[in-house]
Amino acid sequence: MLECRKLRKTFSGFVATNDVSLTVETRSITAVIGPNGAGKSTLFNVITGHLEPDSGEVILEGRNITAVPPHKLCGMGIARSFQRTNIFSKLTVFENIQAAFIAHGGKGLDMWGVSERQFRDETWQMIEQLALQDIAHAIAGEISHGAQKQVELGIALAGKPRMLLLDEPTAGMSAQETHESIQLLARIAKEQGLTLLFTEHDMEVVFSIADKIAVLHQGAIIATGLPDEVRRNAEVRRVYLGGGKH
Repeated sequence: MLECRKLRKTFSGFVATNDVSLTVETRSITAVIGPNGAGKSTLFNVITGHLEPDSGEVILEGRNITAVPPHKLCGMGIARSFQRTNIFSKLTVFENIQAAFIAHGGKGLDMWGVSERQFRDETWQMIEQLALQDIAHAIAGEISHGAQKQVELGIALAGKPRMLLLDEPTAGMSAQETHESIQLLARIAKEQGLTLLFTEHDMEVVFSIADKIAVLHQGAIIATGLPDEVRRNAEVRRVYLGGGKH
């Protein structure tokens, strides 16, 4: 579904992504891992049009989407979440997800519409799918970090994406929140036939749901393969996994 071809991005001479090539198969779950500063977020920013690469291409289903603006990529079926939660903190959980449905439904500029009545059924269905019923009317800025990340996921899913990019989806979560969120992600990806590409620092998370893992080190991919292949890779163990730890 997605192909990165020799993506290179530098900042004042510092090479953040160094000729990165990566393929993501349709309806697969692919993880990009690596130490802090390896270039994971830069790679995601290049893929999603937030940064323009110095060289290389991003191909979506055979179409060159290099440097296409994020809002246009959204219309092509790509959604993304960020390391820092991006929600409306003063709105309720319900209103956050409803607002996303309204925006994606082309009703954002409908001055005559009554927003409270729009997409209510779809919003409740999403809230139930994310198991957020108990806090649907809570102010989003006052709920737990893990719940806020689930709200952000609901906002992304409201656009009915075919591909979802998640940058550190469990960052800042407790162990229990992490476990629940990853199980939720895997279930939704399977149920909706989503293609999932994510970065993650928690190795237990990565090896529990990824079909394929790519390892970044100093801006370059040093290994790509099935979880067991990556786990056994001597170079990966040396630079990232810490010997026989994992």
